[in-house]
Amino acid sequence: MKTIFVSISLFFCLYTLSFAQSANPPAEGFNLTASDQRAIALADEVMESMGGRTAWDNTRFLRWTFFGRRTLLWDKWTGRVRIDFTDSDEVYLVNINTGTGKIWRDGAYLVEPDSIAKYSERAKSIWINDAYWLVMPYKLKDSGVTLKYLGEETSGDTTEHTLQLTFEGVGDTPENKYWVKINNDSKLITSWSFFTQFSDENPRFTTPWAGYNTFGKILLSGDRGRGQLTDIGVFENVPDKVFESADAYQIGEW
Repeated sequence: MKTIFVSISLFFCLYTLSFAQSANPPAEGFNLTASDQRAIALADEVMESMGGRTAWDNTRFLRWTFFGRRTLLWDKWTGRVRIDFTDSDEVYLVNINTGTGKIWRDGAYLVEPDSIAKYSERAKSIWINDAYWLVMPYKLKDSGVTLKYLGEETSGDTTEHTLQLTFEGVGDTPENKYWVKINNDSKLITSWSFFTQFSDENPRFTTPWAGYNTFGKILLSGDRGRGQLTDIGVFENVPDKVFESADAYQIGEW
């Protein structure tokens, strides 16, 4: 009887893990073989707590201002990105999937192919960085990522789990490493630590992930302690002209 009970329990554990992973499949290139099953299960629980994979996939337009420096509008379905700088007369309209772009600097539209390519690449690097600060919890199983479970810590009534993210062949800085802490009850990320190099023993910085709110059908957090992501918004429809012209648009005009 004991053997049968153990076998049944193991079956349901494996079934639950399989169901969770099918509900939140990894991106092509996610390092499934080297990642810990405990870490993968936690990543799936984070996705569910943030609104679920279906809600994330169905979210199209996201907008946010990165630490007061620039405002980004991202069409997640097509790769179109608009970047308006708050301290200069610059607007970048690019497609991060195709590498094409329109660039305005000092109010002037650039026409030289080399300049357009240079600033389109810069725009993509800005998007890689700024988007990760906003939507990292949805990208735990991205291409090139390896997840490791580093254990749990309990302080008072609060228990947190720590995941390690490392990267291979993706982004601008694949040598980076992150530790993210996940609340055991809410399954929301509460902080992250950034390591410049995988071999570093101490993080370059640690910031909270706080101030979660619902936008559309997903959760997003803008509180990073000393820095803030503001003007966060999720939209179902944005006119094409917003991604085609440097003219400033107000949300009410959409």
